[in-house]
Amino acid sequence: MNIGIDKIGFAAPSYVLDLADLALARQIDPNKFKVGLLQSEMAVAPITQDIVTLGAQAAAAILTDEDKAAIDMVIVGTESSIDQSKAAAVFLHQLLDIQPFARSIEIKEACYGATAGLSLAKSHIAQFPHSKVLVIASDIAKYGLASGGEPTQGAGAVAMLVTADPSIMILNNDNVCQTRDIMDFWRPNYDKYPQVDGKFSTEQYTDCLTTTFDYYVEKTGKSLADFAAMCLHIPFSKQGLKGLQAICQQDEETLNRLTERFHEAIVYNKVVGNIYTGSIFLSLLSLLENSQSLKTGDAILFYSYGSGAVCEIFSGTLVEGYRKQLLTDRLDQLNARKRLNITEYEAIFFEEIELDEAGNAIDLPLDDTPFALQNIEQHKRIYRKN
Repeated sequence: MNIGIDKIGFAAPSYVLDLADLALARQIDPNKFKVGLLQSEMAVAPITQDIVTLGAQAAAAILTDEDKAAIDMVIVGTESSIDQSKAAAVFLHQLLDIQPFARSIEIKEACYGATAGLSLAKSHIAQFPHSKVLVIASDIAKYGLASGGEPTQGAGAVAMLVTADPSIMILNNDNVCQTRDIMDFWRPNYDKYPQVDGKFSTEQYTDCLTTTFDYYVEKTGKSLADFAAMCLHIPFSKQGLKGLQAICQQDEETLNRLTERFHEAIVYNKVVGNIYTGSIFLSLLSLLENSQSLKTGDAILFYSYGSGAVCEIFSGTLVEGYRKQLLTDRLDQLNARKRLNITEYEAIFFEEIELDEAGNAIDLPLDDTPFALQNIEQHKRIYRKN
């Protein structure tokens, strides 16, 4: 039985900051961001949006009533959880009006969580072929003003419907994983922002890739020449490019071909920024919607990396008619976002929920973004003290 991605949707906040403006404000050469990181813009989430509303927006764009009646599992991969106990998937299940007899869970392992969710979804469909699983990768990356990670911030969600006989991509049975207990990036409860050892993390990203790929080749007998494209985790676009180069040093023809596809696969990432669990799947969406070279039957290789660290290499095969499930104007939609100046960006960055004497959230701004009203009500419930 073929199992894989039947539909894929994406949502980003309606605000964006040009990294050239950020560079000017931080007294940094803009090329350090636009060339050194291969990033040009970053999405900025207002207080009226969080991982739940972004995930709901991404999923609502692709789900039909028939899908909602068939979905019996909702999986959210995130490292920006809104609650230490209750899964974001439970909120999403209600917002999306999915039939009640469903399992709703949240998976955490840094930027790898949604990939684990995809694997779990695939196993579930293998057992229950007529069901559908909604997998959502939703995150908001914030590192602090003037921090080293500030230009790689971002926000967004990717929603994927996993089914038998999928309309976009079959997920192949060639997954290879690796786990290392390291501290390259972590988010302690006592700190508002992540702790990052940037140099060590980029080294581990590459070393995990090369060693896991060698094991993948040994286990499967496949090589890079077997793939039409490769999608990698994109903490920033240059990191993904360096990763591709690290495993394709001996075959210049294949490297050139995969590099062409790579640049098609980061069109959206470059203007959204790092969305942690969703970055690899945003790259997939960008590849599918921006490449004219792909065709039915092409195999795509994936490298998912979550600091801490867990990584996975796997592949998928495009099915006939996959282009019918995609948009042709997504970049136009992203270009229509409200552009912030530095003052506006910094004001949004520090905005927090205000509580009245009873502990109820008050004075949350109005926002016409889809699901923003539900988010306001959600905040009132989450932050209420009594």
